[in-house]
Amino acid sequence: MTPSQTASAGAQPPAVRKHGNPVAVVDIGSNSVRLVVYEGLLRAPAVVHNEKTICSIGRNMVSTGRLNDDGIALALASLARFKMMANALGVEMREAVATSAARDAVNGAEFVRRAETAWGGPVRVLSGEEEARLAAEGVLAAIPEADGLVADLGGGSLDMVTVKAGKTGTAITLPVGPLRLMDVSKGDPDKARKFVDEGLRQIADPARFAGRALYGVGGAWRSLARVDMVRNDHPLHVLHGYTIPRERALKLCKVIAGLSPKSLDKMEIVSRRRAEALPYGAVVLERLILAADLKEVVISAYGLREGLLFERLSPEERAKDPLIAFAAGMNARLARNPAHADEMFSWLAPLFAGENADLRRIREAVCLFSDIGWRRHPDDRSLGVFDQVLTAPFTGADHRARALIATAIFHRYSGDEDFPKNMHIADLLNKDDERIALRLGLAVRLAFALSASAAGELKHYRLRLTPLKVVLELPARREPVAGEPVEKRLAALAASLDRGAELLIG
Repeated sequence: MTPSQTASAGAQPPAVRKHGNPVAVVDIGSNSVRLVVYEGLLRAPAVVHNEKTICSIGRNMVSTGRLNDDGIALALASLARFKMMANALGVEMREAVATSAARDAVNGAEFVRRAETAWGGPVRVLSGEEEARLAAEGVLAAIPEADGLVADLGGGSLDMVTVKAGKTGTAITLPVGPLRLMDVSKGDPDKARKFVDEGLRQIADPARFAGRALYGVGGAWRSLARVDMVRNDHPLHVLHGYTIPRERALKLCKVIAGLSPKSLDKMEIVSRRRAEALPYGAVVLERLILAADLKEVVISAYGLREGLLFERLSPEERAKDPLIAFAAGMNARLARNPAHADEMFSWLAPLFAGENADLRRIREAVCLFSDIGWRRHPDDRSLGVFDQVLTAPFTGADHRARALIATAIFHRYSGDEDFPKNMHIADLLNKDDERIALRLGLAVRLAFALSASAAGELKHYRLRLTPLKVVLELPARREPVAGEPVEKRLAALAASLDRGAELLIG
């Protein structure tokens, strides 16, 4: 049995492995070939290396039945490069998958054999159902609460699967990827719409999606989101978690579908290679929103590749909160005393009695991020760490949560109640959010004044909340700690909670 046959025959993923050295995933799609190297088999791994090549091996495949020769040459050259990059990075676990183009083309099997030689390992050809399921697993890894329809749009196909309560449902694959639509429609958008509508009639009981979200996976959706960000002057240029309401998404699709590749190229938002196919991606999104009566589009940075890793994790690892897992990893790598974050989280709990689960995890994330900037120059620390947290590649948080956490970190370092009015994320937070961020930041700031970030120090002090005061209790032997920095930070924290401050010694 050949390597390709072996890889294709086994639908079951490899056994769960312990994380250690970096792991690599290669994704060979109809439009692009991508290598992503992750730091290890972890719940929230950092990306060590990420690169792609737009090869368009699926171009004109409907007309010819074959993969594009120029695309094949470019893909094979890229895979040979990817092999060398993976070797240089000491990659231990390697996974390569191919999707609809390699699956459907007459010369697909031949291409896979050549791809295995170039990559130096097996290439697993996924079925449409496997593609959809893995993309959905990736979405659940990043957005555990996802409820709706995951749609992974590749160059050749649209793979869809339902998600709810952390579970995936029935998958469906439709041959309506942008490259395929370009081919069958001969450049006629009306023909493309009719072709998509015919395919979408295969969705069983589309009414069940009414009022639910579409979770978009794939480069076409991300490109559309970038255009929407610019059109609406969105303050945070992070694609994951970006949400486009239904009516705005429909308007966007109509605009993009009517533009020529040349016009899109001039926008300098979409890559030249992506611009040609993007109007057809817009057609697919428009028809899908209307067919399933979806309320919004949520962009997921996680998809098939992350799904491949997620399914290999133990049940215990899968159950972890992705935001907290990422923040804990950053704390472990960058904080002076990583154990201090957990101690601080427990120590501050009396100030936040009655907080809901959402605010509790935000408070935990703030504690974990609170000491990652200690090596920065003091003049840059508050704004520098603010930007670092705001744009960090974590999942498990929408843009409002990102802005809240980052603003709390700003206050932790600056102590300034007046967050700069010109800060670009102001529109993401309401007044209540701003107050929460201030209180969190000032509370953490007080904890550092008492402990100097040393683990085991906070246990000597007690913080409690009364109807009128924030009370800090110190034993007599620790009276020297209660100097001006502590008094000032206690007073600022108390004011943010609309209370007076009281320092009790002895």
